Amino acid sequence: MKNTIKSVKGTRDFYPEDMAIRTWLYTQMKKVSESFGYQEYEAPILETLDLYAAKSGEELVEKQSYVFNDRSGQRITLRPELTPSLARMVATKQNQLTYPLRWWSYGPFWRYERPQKGRTREFFQWNIDMIGDRTPQGDAEMIAIAATFLKQVGLTSDQAKIMVNNRTLMEEETLKIGITAEMRRPVFQLIDRIEKMSPEKWQEYAFEIGLSADQLEQIKQMLDNQDLWKNSEELTQTFAYLEAYGLSEYIQYTPRVIRGLDYYTGTVFEAYDTAGDLRALFGGGRYDNLVSDVGGAPVSAVGFAAGDVVISILLQELGLMPEFSGSPAKVFITTFSEELQTNSLSLASKLRNAGIDVQTYPGYTKLGKQFKYADKKGAEFVLIIGEEEAQNNQITVKDLAKGEQTLVLQDKIITYLKEKI
Repeated sequence: MKNTIKSVKGTRDFYPEDMAIRTWLYTQMKKVSESFGYQEYEAPILETLDLYAAKSGEELVEKQSYVFNDRSGQRITLRPELTPSLARMVATKQNQLTYPLRWWSYGPFWRYERPQKGRTREFFQWNIDMIGDRTPQGDAEMIAIAATFLKQVGLTSDQAKIMVNNRTLMEEETLKIGITAEMRRPVFQLIDRIEKMSPEKWQEYAFEIGLSADQLEQIKQMLDNQDLWKNSEELTQTFAYLEAYGLSEYIQYTPRVIRGLDYYTGTVFEAYDTAGDLRALFGGGRYDNLVSDVGGAPVSAVGFAAGDVVISILLQELGLMPEFSGSPAKVFITTFSEELQTNSLSLASKLRNAGIDVQTYPGYTKLGKQFKYADKKGAEFVLIIGEEEAQNNQITVKDLAKGEQTLVLQDKIITYLKEKI
C-alpha cells in the first residue's frame, strides 16, 4: 500500500466520536456562558501581526505565532489567542456598544509549540470576557463563571482548583524590595516560570535578570506567603463576593500565579487539576489597557480562556466524559426488499417531517446484516415493512435493548415512537 499522507504535526483529526466530545464541551461552555447572560460572538481567524506585537508578549509573537506574508506583503498570523481581536472589535464600535459587554466565543487557534500531552499546535478555545466594568465584583463574576464550568462538567473542588492572585498587589510588594518599574516585567516573567523550570535554572535566571541574592530570597518568601492577599483590598472584596456565590471551595489564593501575557493589569487566575499531572486547565484575569493599546478609548475588561485539550484529557482520565452513541438517529428503517424500498423511504420522510431522526439502509441486503449495522450505529428501534406489513398498513418495531417486537399501525407510528424515544 502507498504511504498515507500524514496530517500536519500538532493538529488533530476529529472522527465522529472525537467530534462528539468537542461538541459536548462547546455545549457545556454555551450553557454556562448564557446562564450568566453572555452573548456569543466570533472574530477572524487571520489577523495582522501588528495586533499582537508588544501586547501579547515577545514569546507568543516571535516564537509561537504562525506568521506569513500575504500577496500584498502584509504580515499576517493565524490567531494565537482572541483577546487582542476582541479589543480591536470593541475599539471599532466603541461608542455604539452597551456596557458592560458580556461576550463569549469558541473557536480554533494556532501556536507553534512542541506537541506533548495536553498541548497541540491547533486547539479549540473558549473565551469569555466582561468589558466596561472595573469593580472587584466583575473579577468575582468571571471567576464564578470558571468555577461554575468546573461544576458543570462534573469536576469537584477536590479534583480542580482555581488559583487567584493580583498583579497590582505583586507590583506593590515587589516595589518594597527594590524592584523598579523597569525591572517589573522580567521579574514577573521569573515568577510565571517558577513551576516551569528546575530550581537551579530558575535561580540562575533570576541572577541573569539582575536580582540580588537578598532580593531573590525575599521574592521566595513572598511566593510562599499564602496570606499576602490580605494586603489587597481588591482581592479581599473579590473573595467576599465569591463566598456569596457559594463557590469558595473551588478558589485558592496563590502568589505564584502572575500570568505571562503582558497586558494583564489586576486580578489574575489559573485553574489546575489538584493531582498536578497536567498543565493549566485555563487562565485569565483583568486587562484594563488593551482596548486603548489597539486604538480605542480606555475601558476596563476581565476575562479568561479555556482550551479543549487539557480539560478533555482530565475528564477522560477521571471517567467524567459522557459516552457518545454512534448516530444521532435512534430509529433505523430496514429495506425488506428492492420492491419495498420506496415504502421505507416514504416512511423515513414522514418521520423526519414529524421531527424524528431516522437512518435508512441504502439498497437491499440480508436483514441480519442490516440489524448488525443498526446496532453498531447505536439505533434503539428498528422498523421493518415487509410484504405482510405493507398489505395491512402496519410496521414491525423492534426494540433492540429489550429484544421485543411490536406491530404498530402506520398512522400510529409517530405517536408510538415519540412516546418511546
